[in-house]
Parts: sequence; structure tokens; C-alpha cells
Amino acid sequence: MPRRTPPVALAAALTAAALALSGCGGVASSSTTTPPVLGGTVRIAGPSETPSFDPYSAFGASQARYAYDSLVNLAPDGGLVTGLAATWRATPTEASFTLRRGITCSDGTALTASAVARALTYAADPAHRLAGARTILPNVPFTARADDATGTVSVSAASPFPFLTRTVGLLPIVCPAGLDRPQALERTSQGTGPYVLTRYSPGGPYEFTVRDDYAWGPAGATTSEPGQPARIRLSVVPQAATAANLLITGGIDIAQVSGPDRARLTGRGLAVSEVATVTGMTFFNQRPGRVLADRALRRALVSALDREGLANVAVGGTGSPAADFGARGAVCHADLADANLPAGDATDALRAAGWTRGADGRLTRDGRPLRLRLITSPDLGPTLVSVAELMARQWTALGADVDLVGESLPALVNAMYETADFDVVVGSTPGFALPAGFIPFFSGPAPARGLNFAGVRNPEYDALVTRALRRTGTSGCETWNRAAAALFRAADALPVAEGRSGVYGYRTTFATTFGGQLVPTSIRLHQ
Repeated sequence: MPRRTPPVALAAALTAAALALSGCGGVASSSTTTPPVLGGTVRIAGPSETPSFDPYSAFGASQARYAYDSLVNLAPDGGLVTGLAATWRATPTEASFTLRRGITCSDGTALTASAVARALTYAADPAHRLAGARTILPNVPFTARADDATGTVSVSAASPFPFLTRTVGLLPIVCPAGLDRPQALERTSQGTGPYVLTRYSPGGPYEFTVRDDYAWGPAGATTSEPGQPARIRLSVVPQAATAANLLITGGIDIAQVSGPDRARLTGRGLAVSEVATVTGMTFFNQRPGRVLADRALRRALVSALDREGLANVAVGGTGSPAADFGARGAVCHADLADANLPAGDATDALRAAGWTRGADGRLTRDGRPLRLRLITSPDLGPTLVSVAELMARQWTALGADVDLVGESLPALVNAMYETADFDVVVGSTPGFALPAGFIPFFSGPAPARGLNFAGVRNPEYDALVTRALRRTGTSGCETWNRAAAALFRAADALPVAEGRSGVYGYRTTFATTFGGQLVPTSIRLHQ
């Protein structure tokens, strides 16, 4: 039966780099020289709990890499390497993947091309409302077919899409036993990945146990190398300061840390993989009846912001305003914000939009005050509440009544995708590494039929995206960038700061892909 899984915000979905589709990562540099541990448990800290481990759900997608494989894998340099598929080819409308031989699901059954096609079809079915899957899959309908005799899975898109391999090819594949009982995926795993979910506790910790027979990881990686952990234990550590303390004292082995706490980790002999991020990704609710459906008002409010000041707050005093919606290293990244964001006098712009400031200093139009509900969550980053506070002060100085609310991550997701009870939301994300990843958040239907939680309506963006989708790969970057520029001009969203975080390891080494995603088969635990 279809399940109602509330979609997660762009920021939430990518917290801990859950759904990055392309771009560069790295191999963590480390001074660790001690021998590898044989077996052992690696302890990984994350900022929030995982209510569901269904890899197609909003929250489970962030942990899917431990228990599930995809047809292809990202390499640390941003290229593609083998996964379940040994070979593949693609055009803007067709893609085919030929499976490796000898792959088995965690229940021991052989993986077939038909099973992969079934998983692709299930994940793409809009009736299932699978937010995690929809954030990965292409923004056009497609059909999947299988030839079990040749082990080939073929995908045909209903209209051109330039990144089929980096979308369909990167979807976690759920084995048939999981699709037969999808509700069970919330607490158990049914995949072909290097680990199996063996312990679930509400609020954590969560534990995965290695598969000794695994031999089809990225570029043929196995789980038999010395130092490969026998168990992975995920714990919830909401505060970056606490995660930093635990790394220093050896209380945890791996954690992603951003903000000023990074300074305390320098010179400690920890492994580190640098992660480019966009901090303070801000959306404005334009749904019918909301005050920020008014383009002129959005532009006035954005022009009133001190972007340099916000950037410094966002990254601990050394920030620079974000240049694009995606992080540096993303496909088609360009310096777009300065040339396209509104920059006129905010007071004049408000007056032109019909807002007047009374003797009490409050802005009104047609007798109604300007009230804004501004929401954020400390679960998404240690500085976001401070960023939101500075925004609120600057808009209050203009004459707006700003209700600033700090929410838990689940409450934030609920406000964005269920109740729509917000005017401005501030999140944090490394950003999609493909420009196409942003499409459902800036166009199309609102929840529950789509992911456009802010109700963005930008005809110029839509037209340019339609043109860009007809190009192959990066040949459409100029058009993609013109589409992003249209969003900046309309003040449809505002990325606050170019940021950096790090994935740190205590007596561990590992590789990451774009956004700091750990490659499970690369983790090595040292004495």
C-alpha cells in the first residue's frame, strides 16, 4: 500500500550529505600510522535521529549507503565507477546498465535485472510519495525494463534529461523482499550493500553488521580488507561542539563538524576530508495567501539584508556570501548572486510596493501589518539560529513583525511540507551537485504531489530549464546558469554563505564523495 512519508526539505534531505548526486569529495588525510584493527566497531556521530531507514524515505536516504548499492557509484574525484552495474551507457533519453555477476541480496537471493527494474519502477511511482527517492531520480517520467538473460536494465525517459546515469544510476536498489514488505524497511534493511541493519533503537544508536561475502562495491571494493569495521554504530550527537569534544577524546571515531568548532580540531592528528557547503539556504513561502507571494516584497526584504554580515555569522566570522545555490565543485557552478540579486534601497522598494511605515515604526499595507514567521532548526547547523536572528533584526528594523521560531528537524519538515506554516525558512546544505536536482524545489506542484514546498512560480526559470534539459551533460551549463539567475532576480531563494565543513576521523581513514558522504567500503579502523 502507498505510504505517506512527509518529504524532507532540501536542507534536511542533504544533512550529513545524504543525497548529493555528483561532484568531488576526497580521501581523508591523516597522520594515523598504527596497524589496522581486525574487525572492531567504528562509531559515527550524526546530528539527528533517523525515524526510518527506508532508503526511499526522506530520512532513511541519508543512511542508505551502508546497506544498499546503486547501479553506479561516485568516486572521490567526482567521476563514476562500477556499482551493481559493470558497464553502462546513456543518451539524454535512454540509459542501459549491465549487471555484474554473482551479486546477492542480504537474504541470500540473487539480484536479477528484473529485481532492479522493479525497484526503479517502485521508487518512481508518484503514488508512493517517496521523498528520498524523488530527490535522486530524474525530473521526468521514465520506464524501466529488464532482460534477465543478459543481465541488462534499460531506462527510457519520456523527455530529454541530461543526467540519467547520475540520477537513475545512483538510486539505492531495494531487493524484492523489501518491496514485498515496504513497511518493514523502516527498521530492517533488504539490500545488496556491504552492511545489514541489525539494531534499531528509537533515538539511536543504530548498528550495522558487515557482510563477509560482499565483493561488488565501488570499483570492485570488498569488505575483506584489513581494518574494515565488522560493525558500524551510528549515534545521535546534535551539537557540533559535543561532536568535536568526542573526537578529541576518542569518544567517537567519525563525525562531520562545521562552524567555529573546526578550529579546535586542527593539529589533533585527526583524519579530515574537506566539504564545500552552502550555509543558510533560505526559501520564501509564495503559496497563495502568503504575504511573500508578492515578488516586490521579497526583493525588498532581500535587498535589506547585510549579506556580508550574514555570511560571517554563518561560518564563524570568516564567511563570504554564497555565489550560487550549489556548493563549489558542483556541476555548472558559477558566480551568479552578486549580479542578479536585488540591491536597491529597501525602504524605497517597500514604498513602491505599497508598504508604509507608521508613527509606531511598523510597516502596513491596506491597514495590515507586515508579519513574518521565520523558522529554522539548530539540527541543521550550529550557526543557523544566529543567522536567522540577524535576519529577524534587520527586517524588524525595517518595520516588520518577525516571529522567529527554532524547531526540531521533524517539526521543521512538518511546517514546510505539511502545514505550510512559515514565511521564511533558513536551512543548510551542501547543495545538489547537479543543477537538475533543484528543479522540483523551484517548480512544479506543492506537497503532497510535489516537493515545491515554497510554492515558487517563476516562468522564466521554467522555460530555461526546459531548454537546458535538451542538452547533454555540461553542454547546457550556460542555460542552467541563466535559469538560476532568474531565481536570484525574483528573490525566490537566497543561499547565505560559502562554507566549509570537515568529516573528521579519530584513528580512522576513509574516502568521501561530494557533500562528505562516507564510502563505507573505504573505512579503515586503526589501533
